[in-house]
Amino acid sequence: MIQVSHLTKFYGPRAAVNDLSFAVKKGEIVGFLGPNGAGKSTTMKILTGFMPASAGSAKIAGYDVFENAIEVKRNIGFLPENPPVYPEMQVGDYLVFAAQLHQVAKEKIRTAVDHALTKTSLGDVRKRLIGNLSKGYRQRVGLAQALVHNPAVLILDEPTVGLDPKQIIEIRELIKGLGGEHTVILSSHILPEVTATCERIIVINQGRIVAEDTIDQLTARIKKGLIYSLVVKNPAQEGVSAIRKIPGIQTVTQVGPKLVIEIQPGSSEVRDQIVEAAVKREMGVLEFSAEKVSLEEIFLQLTTIETPIENAGVAV
Repeated sequence: MIQVSHLTKFYGPRAAVNDLSFAVKKGEIVGFLGPNGAGKSTTMKILTGFMPASAGSAKIAGYDVFENAIEVKRNIGFLPENPPVYPEMQVGDYLVFAAQLHQVAKEKIRTAVDHALTKTSLGDVRKRLIGNLSKGYRQRVGLAQALVHNPAVLILDEPTVGLDPKQIIEIRELIKGLGGEHTVILSSHILPEVTATCERIIVINQGRIVAEDTIDQLTARIKKGLIYSLVVKNPAQEGVSAIRKIPGIQTVTQVGPKLVIEIQPGSSEVRDQIVEAAVKREMGVLEFSAEKVSLEEIFLQLTTIETPIENAGVAV
C-alpha cells in the first residue's frame, strides 16, 4: 500500500531524509519512530505531497506521489502534528467542509460525516464550536477530517502530542481500531506510543533507517545473548562456579542473592542446566526468569549509533 524507495530530502547541504526505503502492507499499523529532528515529519510531508523530495520515489495505493499527486491525495488522510481545524466552526460543519475539499460526492457527504463522527466518538459535540473543545477533542476532530473521505491510507504525525494521559489512551484505542480497514503509518518519538498501537516499527535516526521489524524481533537482534535472572537463598561460590562452567554461559554476575546470567546466542536450552546446577548444590532457587530488553533500551541503542545494527532490517 505504501512503497518508498531511496527517498532523500536536502535542506541546503543537510540531508534531513537520507536514502529511505520501506514498505507498508495493506491494513498494517506501522510506527515511524525516532528522536526529534530525525526526519520523521519531513518524510510524512513528502508522502502527503506537501513538499517534494530531492531524490527517490514514493507510491501510495499504486500511485506515484510526485506524478499522480491528486490520486494520492484521494487515497490518504493526513493528521499533521497541529490539527488543521478552524476554531470558529462547528464540528459538523467543519467535517462537511473537509468532505467537500476531498471531493466527496454531494449526496454522500452526510453519510461520510456521520461515519467519521461515529468512528471518532464525536457525535455528542457535533454542534459545538471547535474552539470550545478540549485539546483531546480537537485532536479527534483532526482525525475525523482525515477519515471523512474513507481513505485507504492514514498518515498520522505525532497524533497524541500534548494530550493528557486519559486522552492519550483514548486516541491510541481509536487508532488501533482503524487497523485492517485502513493502512496506518504513525510518526512518534514517544516510545509507549508504538508499543500500544503498532504492529511493526521503523526506527529512523539522522535521516536514515537504522532498524525495521516487530518490537520482539528487534529485541532479539539487538541483544547479543539472552539474559536470565536467578534469585537464590544461598549464593555459594561453589554453585556460582558450577553455573559458570555450563557450556553456553557467557557471563555470571552476582548481585547479592541474584545471579545475572548472560548466555550465548542459540544457547537457550541451558535453562534446565542452570536450574539443575543450582538445585544440586542446594542454592535454594527462589526465582528464575528471562530478562527482556525494554523498548527504551532498544531505542537508545538504535539512535545513539552512527551505522545500522548488523541485520537490523534495512541496510543503509
